[in-house]
Amino acid sequence: MNRGSPQSGNPSQLIDARIEELDDWRGAMLAQLRGLIKDADPAVVEEWNEADLCETRKLFNSSLEGNTRRAIDFREGGKVERAAFKALIREAVALNTSARGRRRPRKT
Repeated sequence: MNRGSPQSGNPSQLIDARIEELDDWRGAMLAQLRGLIKDADPAVVEEWNEADLCETRKLFNSSLEGNTRRAIDFREGGKVERAAFKALIREAVALNTSARGRRRPRKT
């Protein structure tokens, strides 16, 4: 997510810095998405992490390298499907806190 920057340190501070670095619509979008994530789970702990999700809401509209990762492309002026995004975040939280999510080796 943070290209060209060191991925060490406090994840919340890295996210703050990335939002500040993106001083156009992208920073505003990232801040909005971060707010939705915190709304979906107020106890969320910010980390640099991945989750394998069964995506049924058709939010993923992009894939990365070999179709092993999926992404959501957000565009300037685009609308965020707030309810679907929050549901996706809740599903990610459930996966990450399940036994299956805890077994996955952590990438650094």
